[in-house]
Amino acid sequence: MHTNMSVLRIHATAVAIALAALAAPAAELNCHGPSNVEDFRYSWRLRGGLSWVAGLVFPTSGVGEMKTTYPKPGEQAPINSQLLITSADRRTGFYAYESDMDQAGQRTLMTYHAYAWKNKSRNERTVFDYAKRTAFIHKQTPDKQWDRTEPLPPEQLRDVLTAIYYLRQNAAAIKTPIKTNIYSDGKSYPVMLRPVERRSFKMQGSSVDALGFEIVDAPGGRKWPGGVRVWLSDDERRIPFRIEIQQSMASLQLELQSVESCAFMQASK
Repeated sequence: MHTNMSVLRIHATAVAIALAALAAPAAELNCHGPSNVEDFRYSWRLRGGLSWVAGLVFPTSGVGEMKTTYPKPGEQAPINSQLLITSADRRTGFYAYESDMDQAGQRTLMTYHAYAWKNKSRNERTVFDYAKRTAFIHKQTPDKQWDRTEPLPPEQLRDVLTAIYYLRQNAAAIKTPIKTNIYSDGKSYPVMLRPVERRSFKMQGSSVDALGFEIVDAPGGRKWPGGVRVWLSDDERRIPFRIEIQQSMASLQLELQSVESCAFMQASK
């Protein structure tokens, strides 16, 4: 009985992966952008049982852009990564995430997140001073703004964008779960970076295999209220074909539509 169930599960998984490959949209490649900028364009939609509730307050679909700017040769500057999520008309609001990381892409130097929908908005920026082991936090809403200073915990910190960049750097080597820490809303959360199922996506008419990973809270520590899944092309480019960001009531799923500028891909050849 257990053997039959295992066979059925394997068969069902294979069918699901095959269907995902057929349904995955084809992405277009355009490498005419700046030589130090990587620019991915997405469509997104809310998914999950309570997405209709979230849709009463926020849009349920739209467009997104993930842009990474690398230092130019000889330039002493951080790697900057930004993820902007807007409604389709780009006028009714946005979610924004931004990260500055060291040139090795190993730790976060600055993290920023913001949103604005209708009459609600909020933003928060945190700058890490590793020499002084201090975090400087600035928050702002339409009604007030405030600053505070917090001691940095001893462990190495990454925000979500730095964690995704780390996965892109190390995807081929990550075979088992890795424990790290995500910094969010002034707190450090122990999380696991771990592989999930592979999938296939279409790019310019060709099928591209992708490695799946997820970032989830680690057992036994402070519970991280977030969750991220990402599928990266199984080649040197590590293109994020799909990104899923878990929200309180639904999952926000981004599907790659085009690559407008590909500095990382050109540098990796």
